[in-house]
Amino acid sequence: MSPSSGDLRSEPPVPPAPRRRLVVVLVVLVVVAVVAVVAVAFGTRAYTSGENAKASATPTVAASRAPSTLDAQDLSGTWTVGDGSEAGYRVHEVLNGSDVTVTGRTSDVTGTATVDGTTISAATITVQVATIATDSAQRDSYFRDSALDTQAFPTATFTLTEPVSDAVPTGSDTTEVRATGTLELHGVTKPVTATLQVGLSGDGVDVSGTVPITFSDYSVQAPNLGFVKVDDAGAVEFLVHASPSS
Repeated sequence: MSPSSGDLRSEPPVPPAPRRRLVVVLVVLVVVAVVAVVAVAFGTRAYTSGENAKASATPTVAASRAPSTLDAQDLSGTWTVGDGSEAGYRVHEVLNGSDVTVTGRTSDVTGTATVDGTTISAATITVQVATIATDSAQRDSYFRDSALDTQAFPTATFTLTEPVSDAVPTGSDTTEVRATGTLELHGVTKPVTATLQVGLSGDGVDVSGTVPITFSDYSVQAPNLGFVKVDDAGAVEFLVHASPSS
């Protein structure tokens, strides 16, 4: 016997509840993804703001000068770099699209200079590169071990190659001059020009300087880890205090 039309059955409709649950799950996933993106962006901005605030100011003579106890007749002779000196680097990096300035510093700086009247006729400044430090031990480890291989090349040295006339003031003024020399870094020596500020301070003279450099010129590979990329160009910075040797 064939079923009558009253016995015909159709498949029951899919209940709406599973569909609603699927929509809710998709909405939740979208919200989580948006929150994650916002958190990363906020975290990056907070980190970069904090790092930029930690960056050391560019060294200047005016920031550290003390009243001088010297007069013009004390200037000529050999000067020795000593306490109160520092040197390091300044680099720019991009972290997840945000700009960060990083500075490293060390007080392990030595050197000598020869002064004839107000002319600096010779000078050598040596920095112990392995002791340059930032606020990040991980960054410092990469800098020492991978970038500069300080086991093999522990120092960086600036050597003046041309006399700098009218460099040392005889009073309370500060002079600004350009000094031509060489920079030895990572086993490579290149000609450089340093912009200097010079001023008498305490028992000696303060000299601040900035030397622009391109890392690849010294066979140094600036790190590029995808989320963070360091510029190939940077600067060596220093503020040295030198006193008469005699």
